[in-house]
Amino acid sequence: MRWRPGRGRGQIEDRRRAGGLGGGPGGFPIPIGVAGGGGLGLIGLIVAVLFFSGVLGGGGNGVPGIDLPAADGGPGATAGPDPDAKLVDFVGFVVDDVQDSWTTTFREAGETYEPTKLVLFTNATQTGCGAASSATGPFYCPADSRVYLDVGFFRKLRDRFGAPGDFAQAYVIAHEFGHHVQNLLGISDDVSKAQRDDPSQANALSARLELQADCLAGVWAHSAYEQNLLEQGDIQEGLGAAAAVGDDRLQREATGRIDRESWTHGSSAQRVRWFQTGYRSGDPNACDTFGQ
Repeated sequence: MRWRPGRGRGQIEDRRRAGGLGGGPGGFPIPIGVAGGGGLGLIGLIVAVLFFSGVLGGGGNGVPGIDLPAADGGPGATAGPDPDAKLVDFVGFVVDDVQDSWTTTFREAGETYEPTKLVLFTNATQTGCGAASSATGPFYCPADSRVYLDVGFFRKLRDRFGAPGDFAQAYVIAHEFGHHVQNLLGISDDVSKAQRDDPSQANALSARLELQADCLAGVWAHSAYEQNLLEQGDIQEGLGAAAAVGDDRLQREATGRIDRESWTHGSSAQRVRWFQTGYRSGDPNACDTFGQ
């Protein structure tokens, strides 16, 4: 990916040396079954939000997804060289570009995008959704509208899940900001209500919400392509990351069997399909995971 340092530092909160407590809300699945969001049978709600409002609209609270305060002097900052300084610069660049893209999309729909921050942490941190640990994986907390990320996840993504490359990392970040978009639109609230009304559909709803976040990540990837930010192989890296965190693959690796009823994020094929849908269309209206 073609990127340059210096963008997005103000959109990162750096807690990596601040310590914290374990436990935590849901997000990227490590290894299986982390709470997320989703949707089933909610096409009317999605149509109302995505079409009647002119692509985007509404507000609301949401469902967890994948956090970073300012790396230049945040509460976790200490003296000494930062071994992940380049990675932090990259994360800041992606966060800035993702949010610039959604700001434009919302403005064109006559709406206002509300920027948020990505919080970087190491091992554990406190969030508006409770205590979180690195075992949770990247996630979005709707209670404080923050994205949370232990940068060590990117090493797991490369070494454990076999998904290397900077655009694999960008996909993860864009997916979590997709959850922020869902939160702003009120989609996450609608899904949470549907889950409470019909608990038997809770996992299916969660999976569809996650797949929509994958599609929204693809919409941003289309924007990155239009800006000539993509290099040869970038989309393949993103698709590899999407496939690597499919529920079926993670279940097979962890238990040797697949249980579709327990999926909360979707299969590898589904995640790849919806990321491609967003990328090829560049249109959030194409991300109707609830009606298909």
